[in-house]
Amino acid sequence: MRFFLRLAYNGARFHGWQIQPNDTSVQETIEKALSMIFRRPTPIVGAGRTDTGVNAAMMYAHFDSETDPTADLQRFLRSLNSLLGPDIAVYDIFRVRDDAHARFDATWRTYRYFVHDFKSPFIDNLSWNSRHPLDYDLMNEAAGMLLDVDDFTSFAKLHSDAKTNICKVTRAIWVEMDQPGCRYFEIRADRFLRNMVRAVVGTLVDVGRHKTDIAGFKNIIAGRDRCMAGTSMPPHPLFLWNVTYDMDKIIP
Repeated sequence: MRFFLRLAYNGARFHGWQIQPNDTSVQETIEKALSMIFRRPTPIVGAGRTDTGVNAAMMYAHFDSETDPTADLQRFLRSLNSLLGPDIAVYDIFRVRDDAHARFDATWRTYRYFVHDFKSPFIDNLSWNSRHPLDYDLMNEAAGMLLDVDDFTSFAKLHSDAKTNICKVTRAIWVEMDQPGCRYFEIRADRFLRNMVRAVVGTLVDVGRHKTDIAGFKNIIAGRDRCMAGTSMPPHPLFLWNVTYDMDKIIP
Protein backbone atom coordinates (compact mmCIF):
# COMPACT_ATOMS: atom_id res chain seq x y z
CA MET A 1 0.00 0.00 0.00
CA ARG A 2 1.19 3.53 -0.75
CA PHE A 3 0.57 6.56 1.44
CA PHE A 4 1.16 10.30 1.20
CA LEU A 5 2.48 12.38 4.09
CA ARG A 6 1.54 16.07 4.34
CA LEU A 7 4.12 17.88 6.43
CA ALA A 8 5.99 21.09 7.18
CA TYR A 9 9.44 21.88 8.51
CA ASN A 10 11.79 24.62 9.63
CA GLY A 11 14.90 24.04 7.54
CA ALA A 12 17.38 25.94 9.74
CA ARG A 13 19.15 22.90 11.17
CA PHE A 14 18.82 20.64 8.14
CA HIS A 15 21.15 20.21 5.20
CA GLY A 16 18.18 20.35 2.85
CA TRP A 17 15.53 17.75 2.12
CA GLN A 18 17.61 15.09 0.42
CA ILE A 19 19.72 12.56 2.33
CA GLN A 20 23.37 13.65 2.60
CA PRO A 21 26.37 11.44 3.50
CA ASN A 22 27.52 13.39 6.54
CA ASP A 23 24.74 15.87 7.34
CA THR A 24 21.25 15.77 8.81
CA SER A 25 18.44 16.03 6.25
CA VAL A 26 14.66 16.20 6.54
CA GLN A 27 14.24 13.04 4.47
CA GLU A 28 16.61 11.02 6.65
CA THR A 29 14.97 12.23 9.87
CA ILE A 30 11.50 11.15 8.71
CA GLU A 31 12.74 7.82 7.35
CA LYS A 32 14.38 6.98 10.67
CA ALA A 33 11.18 7.79 12.57
CA LEU A 34 8.99 5.72 10.24
CA SER A 35 11.44 2.84 10.38
CA MET A 36 11.29 2.84 14.17
CA ILE A 37 7.49 2.70 14.13
CA PHE A 38 7.18 0.05 11.40
CA ARG A 39 10.30 -1.82 12.60
CA ARG A 40 11.70 -2.05 9.07
CA PRO A 41 13.41 0.32 6.63
CA THR A 42 10.84 2.79 5.24
CA PRO A 43 12.22 5.04 2.47
CA ILE A 44 10.23 8.09 1.43
CA VAL A 45 10.13 10.19 -1.76
CA GLY A 46 9.44 13.92 -1.49
CA ALA A 47 7.64 16.30 -3.82
CA GLY A 48 10.87 18.26 -4.24
CA ARG A 49 14.34 18.89 -2.88
CA THR A 50 14.66 22.07 -0.84
CA ASP A 51 18.18 23.39 -0.29
CA THR A 52 20.05 23.78 2.98
CA GLY A 53 18.23 26.13 5.35
CA VAL A 54 15.07 26.42 3.21
CA ASN A 55 11.71 25.89 4.93
CA ALA A 56 8.51 24.17 3.84
CA ALA A 57 5.08 25.33 4.92
CA MET A 58 3.72 22.40 2.93
CA MET A 59 5.55 19.37 1.59
CA TYR A 60 4.29 15.97 0.47
CA ALA A 61 6.14 12.66 0.44
CA HIS A 62 5.11 9.09 -0.27
CA PHE A 63 6.08 5.78 1.30
CA ASP A 64 4.99 2.15 1.05
CA SER A 65 3.78 0.07 3.98
CA GLU A 66 2.10 -3.29 4.54
CA THR A 67 0.61 -1.80 7.70
CA ASP A 68 -2.11 0.81 7.32
CA PRO A 69 -1.21 3.83 9.51
CA THR A 70 -4.61 5.40 8.86
CA ALA A 71 -6.40 2.66 10.82
CA ASP A 72 -5.72 4.75 13.94
CA LEU A 73 -4.47 7.93 12.30
CA GLN A 74 -4.34 10.29 15.28
CA ARG A 75 -2.42 7.81 17.39
CA PHE A 76 0.03 7.19 14.56
CA LEU A 77 0.54 10.93 14.01
CA ARG A 78 1.22 11.47 17.71
CA SER A 79 3.81 8.68 17.71
CA LEU A 80 5.49 9.90 14.54
CA ASN A 81 5.61 13.56 15.57
CA SER A 82 7.02 12.66 18.96
CA LEU A 83 10.00 11.09 17.19
CA LEU A 84 10.57 13.92 14.71
CA GLY A 85 11.47 16.66 17.17
CA PRO A 86 10.34 20.30 17.10
CA ASP A 87 11.39 21.21 13.54
CA ILE A 88 9.21 18.79 11.53
CA ALA A 89 5.44 18.39 11.79
CA VAL A 90 3.43 15.73 9.94
CA TYR A 91 -0.18 16.87 9.62
CA ASP A 92 -1.83 14.07 7.68
CA ILE A 93 -1.34 10.64 6.11
CA PHE A 94 -3.67 9.29 3.47
CA ARG A 95 -3.87 6.31 1.13
CA VAL A 96 -3.11 6.83 -2.56
CA ARG A 97 -2.92 4.65 -5.63
CA ASP A 98 0.03 2.25 -5.65
CA ASP A 99 1.56 4.08 -8.62
CA ALA A 100 1.02 7.60 -7.24
CA HIS A 101 4.25 9.60 -6.97
CA ALA A 102 4.81 12.59 -4.68
CA ARG A 103 7.28 14.19 -7.09
CA PHE A 104 6.15 13.25 -10.59
CA ASP A 105 2.41 13.65 -9.97
CA ALA A 106 2.76 17.18 -8.56
CA THR A 107 1.29 19.68 -11.02
CA TRP A 108 2.43 22.98 -9.48
CA ARG A 109 4.79 24.11 -6.76
CA THR A 110 4.65 27.54 -5.09
CA TYR A 111 7.45 29.29 -3.19
CA ARG A 112 7.37 32.44 -1.09
CA TYR A 113 10.33 34.60 -0.12
CA PHE A 114 9.66 36.93 2.83
CA VAL A 115 11.14 40.43 3.18
CA HIS A 116 10.81 43.19 5.80
CA ASP A 117 12.29 46.69 5.93
CA PHE A 118 12.65 47.23 9.69
CA LYS A 119 14.74 45.77 12.48
CA SER A 120 12.96 42.97 14.34
CA PRO A 121 14.13 40.48 16.96
CA PHE A 122 11.19 38.22 16.12
CA ILE A 123 11.11 37.65 12.37
CA ASP A 124 14.74 38.04 11.27
CA ASN A 125 15.17 34.26 11.33
CA LEU A 126 12.31 33.75 8.84
CA SER A 127 12.44 36.92 6.73
CA TRP A 128 15.15 39.01 5.03
CA ASN A 129 15.74 42.52 6.34
CA SER A 130 16.14 44.66 3.21
CA ARG A 131 17.61 47.58 5.25
CA HIS A 132 17.27 49.91 2.25
CA PRO A 133 14.12 50.97 0.34
CA LEU A 134 13.22 48.85 -2.67
CA ASP A 135 11.22 49.89 -5.74
CA TYR A 136 8.56 47.15 -5.65
CA ASP A 137 6.64 48.57 -8.60
CA LEU A 138 9.71 48.16 -10.78
CA MET A 139 10.41 44.74 -9.25
CA ASN A 140 6.91 43.61 -10.16
CA GLU A 141 7.34 44.86 -13.69
CA ALA A 142 10.47 42.74 -13.98
CA ALA A 143 8.86 39.76 -12.24
CA GLY A 144 6.01 39.78 -14.75
CA MET A 145 8.53 39.05 -17.49
CA LEU A 146 9.23 35.64 -15.96
CA LEU A 147 5.83 34.38 -17.13
CA ASP A 148 7.09 34.52 -20.72
CA VAL A 149 10.39 32.75 -19.98
CA ASP A 150 11.04 29.09 -20.80
CA ASP A 151 14.77 28.70 -20.18
CA PHE A 152 15.89 29.65 -16.65
CA THR A 153 19.59 28.90 -17.10
CA SER A 154 20.46 32.42 -15.88
CA PHE A 155 18.98 31.52 -12.47
CA ALA A 156 20.17 27.90 -12.23
CA LYS A 157 22.93 26.62 -9.98
CA LEU A 158 26.09 25.99 -11.97
CA HIS A 159 27.16 22.40 -12.58
CA SER A 160 23.91 20.92 -11.30
CA ASP A 161 22.61 17.51 -12.40
CA ALA A 162 19.45 18.96 -13.99
CA LYS A 163 18.81 17.51 -17.44
CA THR A 164 16.94 20.64 -18.57
CA ASN A 165 16.54 24.22 -17.37
CA ILE A 166 13.09 24.59 -18.90
CA CYS A 167 10.37 25.64 -16.42
CA LYS A 168 6.84 27.00 -16.82
CA VAL A 169 6.18 29.91 -14.43
CA THR A 170 2.53 30.90 -14.05
CA ARG A 171 2.80 33.40 -11.19
CA ALA A 172 5.58 35.78 -10.11
CA ILE A 173 4.59 38.77 -7.98
CA TRP A 174 5.58 40.81 -4.94
CA VAL A 175 2.73 40.97 -2.42
CA GLU A 176 2.35 43.52 0.38
CA MET A 177 1.31 41.92 3.67
CA ASP A 178 -1.05 43.32 6.30
CA GLN A 179 1.86 44.11 8.59
CA PRO A 180 3.47 47.38 7.42
CA GLY A 181 6.93 46.93 5.97
CA CYS A 182 6.46 43.22 5.22
CA ARG A 183 6.19 41.67 1.77
CA TYR A 184 6.77 38.37 0.06
CA PHE A 185 7.66 37.29 -3.43
CA GLU A 186 5.44 34.46 -4.65
CA ILE A 187 6.40 32.31 -7.61
CA ARG A 188 4.56 29.26 -8.97
CA ALA A 189 5.88 26.83 -11.58
CA ASP A 190 5.63 23.25 -12.73
CA ARG A 191 9.21 22.66 -11.56
CA PHE A 192 12.12 24.58 -10.07
CA LEU A 193 15.87 24.36 -10.53
CA ARG A 194 18.35 24.26 -7.67
CA ASN A 195 18.85 27.74 -6.21
CA MET A 196 16.45 29.19 -8.83
CA VAL A 197 14.13 31.14 -6.54
CA ARG A 198 16.92 32.67 -4.48
CA ALA A 199 18.72 33.73 -7.67
CA VAL A 200 15.54 35.24 -9.11
CA VAL A 201 14.90 37.18 -5.89
CA GLY A 202 18.50 38.40 -5.78
CA THR A 203 18.24 39.70 -9.32
CA LEU A 204 14.89 41.37 -8.62
CA VAL A 205 16.42 43.05 -5.55
CA ASP A 206 19.08 44.53 -7.86
CA VAL A 207 16.20 45.93 -9.93
CA GLY A 208 14.57 47.28 -6.78
CA ARG A 209 17.81 49.01 -5.80
CA HIS A 210 18.08 50.48 -9.33
CA LYS A 211 21.34 48.61 -9.90
CA THR A 212 19.66 46.87 -12.87
CA ASP A 213 16.94 48.34 -15.08
CA ILE A 214 14.19 46.50 -16.95
CA ALA A 215 16.26 46.26 -20.12
CA GLY A 216 19.14 44.84 -18.08
CA PHE A 217 16.83 42.27 -16.47
CA LYS A 218 15.65 41.22 -19.92
CA ASN A 219 19.25 40.85 -21.06
CA ILE A 220 20.06 38.69 -18.03
CA ILE A 221 17.24 36.31 -18.94
CA ALA A 222 18.30 36.18 -22.57
CA GLY A 223 21.98 35.71 -21.69
CA ARG A 224 21.39 32.29 -20.11
CA ASP A 225 24.47 32.89 -17.97
CA ARG A 226 24.28 32.56 -14.18
CA CYS A 227 27.17 35.00 -13.80
CA MET A 228 25.03 37.80 -15.28
CA ALA A 229 22.27 37.44 -12.65
CA GLY A 230 22.19 38.74 -9.09
CA THR A 231 23.54 37.11 -5.98
CA SER A 232 21.81 34.13 -4.38
CA MET A 233 19.72 35.36 -1.44
CA PRO A 234 19.92 33.82 2.05
CA PRO A 235 17.88 30.60 2.42
CA HIS A 236 16.08 31.21 5.73
CA PRO A 237 13.28 33.49 4.34
CA LEU A 238 12.40 31.00 1.58
CA PHE A 239 9.42 28.66 2.00
CA LEU A 240 8.06 25.92 -0.20
CA TRP A 241 4.55 27.21 0.30
CA ASN A 242 2.29 24.81 -1.57
CA VAL A 243 2.33 21.69 -3.74
CA THR A 244 -0.76 20.82 -5.77
CA TYR A 245 -1.99 17.54 -7.25
CA ASP A 246 -4.88 16.32 -9.31
CA MET A 247 -6.28 14.27 -6.45
CA ASP A 248 -8.63 12.38 -8.75
CA LYS A 249 -5.54 10.80 -10.32
CA ILE A 250 -3.82 9.73 -7.13
CA ILE A 251 -6.64 8.81 -4.72
CA PRO A 252 -7.88 5.21 -5.21
